[in-house]
Amino acid sequence: MRIFNTLTRQKEDFVPLVAGRVSIYCCGPTVYDYIHLGNARPLVVFDVLRRHLESCGLDVRFVQNVTDIEDKIIRRAEEEGVGHEVITARYHAAYHEDAAALGVRLPDSEPRATAAIPGIISMIERLIEAGHAYVAGDGVYYSTASFPDYGRLSGYDLERLEEDSGGRQVSSEQKREPADFALWKLQKPGEPGWPSPWGSGRPGWHIECSAMVLSELGATIDIHCGGQDLIFPHHENEIAQSVAANAEPLARYWMHNGYVNVDQAKMSKSLGNFFTVRDLLERFSGMELRFFILSGHYRSPINFSTELLEAAAHGWERITTCVRNVNFVLAREAGVAEAAVSAASREVFAAARGAFTAALDDDLNTADALAAVFDLVRELNSLAARPVPPAADLAAGLETLLELLAILGLDAEEEKTGSGPPQEILDLLEARQAARAARNWAEADRLRDMITAAGWKIEDTPRGAQVYRA
Repeated sequence: MRIFNTLTRQKEDFVPLVAGRVSIYCCGPTVYDYIHLGNARPLVVFDVLRRHLESCGLDVRFVQNVTDIEDKIIRRAEEEGVGHEVITARYHAAYHEDAAALGVRLPDSEPRATAAIPGIISMIERLIEAGHAYVAGDGVYYSTASFPDYGRLSGYDLERLEEDSGGRQVSSEQKREPADFALWKLQKPGEPGWPSPWGSGRPGWHIECSAMVLSELGATIDIHCGGQDLIFPHHENEIAQSVAANAEPLARYWMHNGYVNVDQAKMSKSLGNFFTVRDLLERFSGMELRFFILSGHYRSPINFSTELLEAAAHGWERITTCVRNVNFVLAREAGVAEAAVSAASREVFAAARGAFTAALDDDLNTADALAAVFDLVRELNSLAARPVPPAADLAAGLETLLELLAILGLDAEEEKTGSGPPQEILDLLEARQAARAARNWAEADRLRDMITAAGWKIEDTPRGAQVYRA
């Protein structure tokens, strides 16, 4: 596999630090509100990364943190007059619900910032001792000037950053330079706090991840990933802290997904142009949203619109319709003696699998992987439409299709989603078929209307009627 490494700005062969094992840290949610589609993109993208590496036989340990103490959380708690724990518990649970709807697997570990405070304090102490951090009147700050490689990930020059600050002066009781950032914030009236050598307070945002990476995965990991907006300052600051404290590289590969844009502007809560996942789930299924996210290359921006989501829903429907049709044909052909899978079909299925794997191996190109999926869908539709469908070929092709979809985290099987028709609908369908056979069109129409009113759609095919959710 080749990965575009943000640190080197080029594609590189992925070689794990330990043969056969992969360590991944993905920056997770700050649990103060419902996630929007832009927040969901890294969840889906790096879930596919994890699944693909596992499908290649690698043992993957996937860690995703939860920021459960931060300015936005404190502000929301103050607005509602509740403790910060109430806010984080509510939105952490909502996050899990939304992620599950999108088919995102739980991480192997989900450390919380408030549970990592001993390790955070220990890392800050090491940074102070090494001359990379200093105590000020309102907390502890990292000295960016002490780290020569600061800006390597983002490409930002420290001197330029200082110029862009407008030459503003900083108090002697605060940070020394504008680019310095907080490691520990002393407690203000009404805010939560934890004891530390520098006084009661709470950790800065960046130090949380450095400490959790170290405790969960070690000083150096294989892949660190997150959204493009985290490159600076969050990931840049993580590198500065971790390398200064541990004298080892933080991550060997850095992966960042592009934005979800609305009218050419990044979808974000601060701009007020966001659409929450749970609001979108009222109109689209989780698989349709996931398909939409995977339809573009993860490093490229994707534009949001209802029309584009509807187009994605139609694309996903092509796949689910294929799966449903093949299952229908196989059920009709059950018990029929069949030959082995034909050489022609084996060749087509192998080609689709090879193209799919090659696409994901090329910097996780899910768009091209989906193109390979649609090649397989077209072949299966062609096989299913034959006067005498080759059952063995269809069964093998369906198995291949479902395996590839599973790597993308897409579930097209009605049996797994629990969306197959109940027995009363099947009884109505059978009665309608009998009415049609008797040319009792009025009764057939009445039964069709009953099925439709119950939320099901009928599709008449040369091999009988199929019914599925409307």
